Amino acid sequence: MKKSLVFIVLGRPGSGKGTQAKLLAQKFGLEYVAIGDILRKRRKIKDFTGKKLLKIMNKGELIPQFRITKIWIDEFEKFKKKSQFKGFVLEGSPRWLIEAQLLDEALEWYEWKDNAKIILLDISRRGSFNRLTKRRICKKCGRLIPWTGEFKKIKKCDKCGGELITRLDDRPESIKERFKEFKQHTQPAINYYKKQGRLIKINGEQSIEKVFKDILKP
Repeated sequence: MKKSLVFIVLGRPGSGKGTQAKLLAQKFGLEYVAIGDILRKRRKIKDFTGKKLLKIMNKGELIPQFRITKIWIDEFEKFKKKSQFKGFVLEGSPRWLIEAQLLDEALEWYEWKDNAKIILLDISRRGSFNRLTKRRICKKCGRLIPWTGEFKKIKKCDKCGGELITRLDDRPESIKERFKEFKQHTQPAINYYKKQGRLIKINGEQSIEKVFKDILKP
């Protein structure tokens, strides 16, 4: 029986996690789990949780672990029911040390831990800030346009022609809060994988194509 492919993509805000995760999913026919996208969709529901998510995410603060864990479990259960399941790419999580530990427990439970690859897209704080303040999102379809390569020339969404705007959590005041959270909470999670010898570090300041090529190296 062929083993499922599992990629966990980590990095600073603006490191290109979403772009590389999508490329991996497309190349290998994998499921794509983007925690940020799922949370942004969830916050549109005007209930208590939706309103609270909107408030927290607009400040650039991290979402509590129990909400993130629920997302994993819901997605993993769906995957186990699929007959043609090849694996998945997880992007945007874990962002806390305890999340990394809980994710390992979940991967062990669903029998995926041994073949999970932990990818770190390494970029500087300055590079991250530059990308975040300049990248845009389509107001109509939600497509995220990174500030790199040919994407810098795009004036309208290349998918639907919609207006490009700055995300609320990509404003300077929110970015500074995200940097603080990254250093305080996400870095320990990255160190957790590093100490175990499981972290694959990639130079994320290269072109999209070069980063992807490096990820695919044996």
